[in-house]
Amino acid sequence: MIVLINEGSASASEIVSGALQDNDRALIVGRRSFGKGLVQMPIPLADGSELRLTISRYYTPSGRSIQKPYSHENTDDYSADLLNRYKHGEFFHADSIKFIDSLKYKTLKGRTVYGGGGIMPDIFVPRDTSSYTPYLIDLFNKNVIREYTLDYYTNHKVELKAMTLKEYKNNFQITEDMMLNLLKLAETSEVKFKEPEYIRSKDYIKLNVKAYIARSLYGSKGFYEIINDGDEIYEQAVKQWAKAKSIENDPAIKPKVSKKKETSTKPKTANK
Repeated sequence: MIVLINEGSASASEIVSGALQDNDRALIVGRRSFGKGLVQMPIPLADGSELRLTISRYYTPSGRSIQKPYSHENTDDYSADLLNRYKHGEFFHADSIKFIDSLKYKTLKGRTVYGGGGIMPDIFVPRDTSSYTPYLIDLFNKNVIREYTLDYYTNHKVELKAMTLKEYKNNFQITEDMMLNLLKLAETSEVKFKEPEYIRSKDYIKLNVKAYIARSLYGSKGFYEIINDGDEIYEQAVKQWAKAKSIENDPAIKPKVSKKKETSTKPKTANK
């Protein structure tokens, strides 16, 4: 099994991927996960609000705490953790991630893994930001791509539903007319057009348009079938089956048992 994670993978996804990694049942591919391993109990209050009280933490089978470090003296660092990771280069270079020897753990078969917050993958995949521009971020923040694709699906439902997912993936093309209509919607949504940034992000915008239309047609399965064609973690993961298989087939490293001098278990009797 191969499990894909990144900096947005949090809570339950970290618990599952950490358990599979510690038990040598999966190869983890991607980037270090978010680091949310707290258990909270909701307590309703009289005014209708709710208090969420942290009552425990999640640990992986090897003993690693999933929760990233938190200090009452410096809450700003905790809140800005992902931004700090980005600034330190962690999303782009594996050697930017510093591990502490005291947080070293072993999987069931003896592989070394580290704690300290989040799950560190077995195969690191750097983030590809070549298509990321402020213009693209504005399109996402203003929901332009999602709104456009919902309108397109509604207006072309009959011809779209005549295609299977395989036919859609192989044959459906995002045309220049479609892109022009998306740009018009962006203008009405107060997203200022920036041609150099648009050109840089264009292929990624097209990929998302096709994926979101597929979501309306075929659900989440259709969305991921399309969007994964441009996902660097997925593209790297499908090349790692041999390594995943080697983890599965590697025999467990049994702990050494020290031999002790045998002693009699018979009760001693006093001489008469």
